[in-house]
Amino acid sequence: RRLREGGYRTKMILQVHDELVFEVPREELEEVRDLVVEEMEGALKLKVPIKVDVGIGTNWLEAHA
Repeated sequence: RRLREGGYRTKMILQVHDELVFEVPREELEEVRDLVVEEMEGALKLKVPIKVDVGIGTNWLEAHA
């Protein structure tokens, strides 16, 4: 929702198990990365922390290197 409301051109293109894949314009990269981490780590109030890792690349393989 925050991506849409913020007027970002970023699009979530895939969800696989516990992973989300986004297509992000370079100029939005840092801001969207921070937004996604904040939203995912705060999605549920649990007694244990949720840790979010972010991989960045021009394709799936690069993002996981």
